[in-house]
Order: sequence, then structure tokens, then C-alpha cells
Amino acid sequence: MVCVAFKSTKPGSPWRKGLSVKLPYTIVSLCSSFQALICIIWLSISPPFQDLDTDSYPGKIIIQCNEGSDIWFYSMLGYLGLLAAVSLVLAFMVRTLPDSFNEAKYITFSMLVFCSVWISMIPAYLSTRGKNMVAVEIFAVMASSAGLLGCVFFPKCFIILFRSEMNRKADLLGKRKN
Repeated sequence: MVCVAFKSTKPGSPWRKGLSVKLPYTIVSLCSSFQALICIIWLSISPPFQDLDTDSYPGKIIIQCNEGSDIWFYSMLGYLGLLAAVSLVLAFMVRTLPDSFNEAKYITFSMLVFCSVWISMIPAYLSTRGKNMVAVEIFAVMASSAGLLGCVFFPKCFIILFRSEMNRKADLLGKRKN
């Protein structure tokens, strides 16, 4: 929304058509609907099922989840990766806008942390078996969530708790008196 708002300020800009209150709701609805459609197709064509792995560890039977259709499973994960990459690129594009209207610096770094955690998780996930796969998934979810929280909310909490003089309307609008 910040990107569209600042791009539409130029006279005759085609971005003016997209500037409305409904834009964020429309984007979120379309992206979520497409994700839901991918998941519905995946679960209706070939749902995940319980699988017994007797080959990985001799003498032990490992019960694991087989994704069913690998194509639809990786399509779902690829779409999530595409959304994360688009979010990173958009946040990177608007990071230089005025600070009082822009949190894109925090969002850019948090999306960079999110994407790097999930990219590094892929080889670790594919090289593990059994209960270690679950540990890799849990670590990736927790690390990416901590990165998002740390990069977006901790700077705000720091200003609220320790630099309360910066948390005034005059400071937000750039009318700071020296």
C-alpha cells in the first residue's frame, strides 16, 4: 500500500487507479484464495497418508507422513516462497521512502531473515528422516517467527519503552524542533 501510495503521487500516474481502501483486502483475498485452491486440489487428488519406513534404520519402523502428490506439495510450498519473495522485493523497493510513513526497512530485514531461514531449511529437511524432520520444521517455524517479531516489533517496543520522547505526533510528522 505504501508503494502504491507514493507511486500514485506523480501526475498522470497509472497507479492512481489502484489507490483505494479495497486494494489490500483484494490482494490478500486473491492470494489466500489461490493458496486455498492449491491445497484443495492437492488434498482432493492425492492427500497425505501414513507411511511406514522400514529401510532407514534396520530393526526399527518409522511412521512418517507421506505427502501424497509431490507435485502439489511442492506447488504449495513454491507458491508460499513466491509470496515471500514478492514481499521481500516490494519491501526492498520502498525502504528509502520517508521514515514517518514507512516501516519497510524493518519489513525488508524481517523478510530477508524469513527467506534465508526457509531457504537454509530446505537442504536440512531433505537430508533428514523420522523425528528429526519434525525438529527441523519446528526450528524453521520458530526461527522465522522470531526473526519477524524481532525485526518488526522490537524496534517499536524499544522506542515506546526507552525513547518515549520520539513517540509523539510532531516526531512522526517530521516537525521536530531542535
